[in-house]
Amino acid sequence: MKIKCIIIDDEPLAISVIENHLKNFDNIEVIETFTSPLKAFGVLQQLKIDLVFLDINMPQMSGFTFIDNLNIKPLIVITTAYREYAVKSFELNILDYLVKPIPFNRFLKTINKIYKQIHTNTTSGDSSLNQEPHIFLKVDKKLIKVNLNDILFIESLKDYIKIVTSLGDYVVHKSLTSISEELPQSNFIRVHRSYNISINKIAALEGNTIEIAGRRIPIGRNYLKQTKERILNIKEGNEN
Repeated sequence: MKIKCIIIDDEPLAISVIENHLKNFDNIEVIETFTSPLKAFGVLQQLKIDLVFLDINMPQMSGFTFIDNLNIKPLIVITTAYREYAVKSFELNILDYLVKPIPFNRFLKTINKIYKQIHTNTTSGDSSLNQEPHIFLKVDKKLIKVNLNDILFIESLKDYIKIVTSLGDYVVHKSLTSISEELPQSNFIRVHRSYNISINKIAALEGNTIEIAGRRIPIGRNYLKQTKERILNIKEGNEN
């Protein structure tokens, strides 16, 4: 099923930017856009909306007041020209905070956060958006959809990362820390300053190395204790 979203911003140009970014993602559907938050309430009461892109400074009602008055809260991404509201926004449990003008690379990180959260909701029992968990990667000016279940491990290459999958490898201009934030912690773990691995793909654990698809991946000294505890606990849980 598609992710249903609305966009609320009193600036039509800001709405257009988000709409143009979203055209790159077929499984996100913009149901309607609003320059008035008051008019958006009716749609949220009548339809099940999964995601809201929301400005803060608007006439009639601020984005914060809008959030406070929601009975059922969809995923919310704040879009604003002001950085100083970030702390207050995250206190309201918003998914992400985008500062205008919104570059596409930063927007892509938000999209992957959305997919990560939907995957978390699905595994916790909310199957309304049941779909294969995935992320999007920007590779040579092209957006590539990669299913999380296909990822074997990710290796840092200074300013780039290499995502090794069962279907092929992708080199992306991104940091390992950044991609790690976009992956569900239930399935992935950082085992080295240069490696993040898929727990489900582990074939063997020996000393300070992990074997995945015939390749040996080192476990960093600072990661060794938590890595072994995490892997062994999961394996014991699977055996029970």
